[in-house]
Amino acid sequence: MAGDRGGIQLSGTSAAPPPDGVPRGTWLNRGERVLYDSEWVRLLMADVMMPDGTQVDHHVVRMPREAAGTVMVGDGCVLLMYRHRFITDTWGWEIPAGAVDEDESPEAGAIREALEESGWEPQTVAPLCRFFPANGVLGQTFHIFVSHDAVHRGEPTDTNESTRIEWFTPAEVRELLQEGEISDGLSFGAVTYALAMDAL
Repeated sequence: MAGDRGGIQLSGTSAAPPPDGVPRGTWLNRGERVLYDSEWVRLLMADVMMPDGTQVDHHVVRMPREAAGTVMVGDGCVLLMYRHRFITDTWGWEIPAGAVDEDESPEAGAIREALEESGWEPQTVAPLCRFFPANGVLGQTFHIFVSHDAVHRGEPTDTNESTRIEWFTPAEVRELLQEGEISDGLSFGAVTYALAMDAL
């Protein structure tokens, strides 16, 4: 009888062991079929063999475009934007970030998003980290950069992204994290990594 485990549909039967040469513990993706597709998001059903040989039909969300964000540092402070996220109905502080356009490098996307959302344009960016925010179900890559030479160009051109833009010291960033004021996954990963690596 088919069951359900954490949103994964189990077939109830065990398949053959993984092929030779597959590292022990590998979840083997044997193919995917599209359930829904758009320019923003793709929902698929993957035929997966788990390490014990059990076959599962696993829902997978894939984002067609990667995301890039910039931790902008100036005079020992970090630029953050205060905004609302309707999906979780929460307010919080975030770094400027967004989807990387087609034929655009992550570096160029990070600079473009920073300027559009904050009015500050990084002159140069350096890779800080790269991570996968929810790789148990979501296929998306976050590229995070750090910049120490952003120039103020004026008001943001995208007025939907924030209600306030402010600069915070590393100590104040730690307080925001402790108080749950930075809860967006991309920003949370970016600033905590930057703090851990003394990049601020």
